[in-house]
Amino acid sequence: MERINSTLLTEFILTGIPYPPQLRMFLFGFFLLIYILTQLGNLLILITVCVDPQLHARPMYIFLGVLSVIDMGISSIIVPRLMMNFTLGLKPIPFGGCVAQLYFYHFLGSTQCFVYTLMAYDRYLAICRPLRYPVLMNAKLSALLVAGAWVAGSMHGALQAILTFRLPYCGPNQVDYFFCDIPAVLRLACADTTVNELVTFVDIGVVVASCFSLILLSYIQILQAILRIRTADGRRRAFSTCGAHVTMVTVYYVPCAFIYLRPETNSPLDGAAALFPTAITPFLNPLIYTLRNQEVKLALKRMIGGPGTKSEV
Repeated sequence: MERINSTLLTEFILTGIPYPPQLRMFLFGFFLLIYILTQLGNLLILITVCVDPQLHARPMYIFLGVLSVIDMGISSIIVPRLMMNFTLGLKPIPFGGCVAQLYFYHFLGSTQCFVYTLMAYDRYLAICRPLRYPVLMNAKLSALLVAGAWVAGSMHGALQAILTFRLPYCGPNQVDYFFCDIPAVLRLACADTTVNELVTFVDIGVVVASCFSLILLSYIQILQAILRIRTADGRRRAFSTCGAHVTMVTVYYVPCAFIYLRPETNSPLDGAAALFPTAITPFLNPLIYTLRNQEVKLALKRMIGGPGTKSEV
């Protein structure tokens, strides 16, 4: 009780990720480069989708544009603060800043889960229901689905932030992590966190498990449809259409499941796993979707080459 009645914290100190001191400048430059390339790559994808008339009216590329916005947001929330870990001196984050970081990370992260699911459903309709695809998935419906994903993500982020910061924080203020996330912050609470841990596990578990299950079911149907395609070229094109999405879903979901859907431990692997959804995935998304998607590459050529560039391969 003495601890609870003491002065509440007004700031936190993020300890960051452990690293050899001699690599401090290298790591700062590395993550600075990752951040710049992430912003430029995703901005390029977003501009291409918005400018190219053959892309911005198609649901798949509406989702891709939204994914680019989310990736830029997650990277901006996490990576600059991570880079401060490689500068000299303590860099405290205000209590309100910690609340905002946790909220926006879970808001954008859960929205990304929903968008990945929408992209899988879009590919399912395009490959398994090609004749009805224009009716079942059009630009207006995709915009409504995206709006629903934003609203659901905002509600999820608000729930996690409110539950986490309704508790009193009055003891040590060192967050053993490189950003304000639920497991690391809860360890500093001056109250019982059992309910929080249970609600976090159930809430994030439902989001991750339901989205991943829907994606898995979609791709089981897609795989069956692809195997029925008689021509090798048709199968290759279908696989290439879905390959980028499968790759990014795997890179995103596996670390998230490792961090949130297991018994509470303070493992050094948590920080390494968290780098994937916060820094690595936003960096890789534009690379993979550009290199593996022929239509995006053609749209980039048209945008760079001007209106005279042909759209054919």
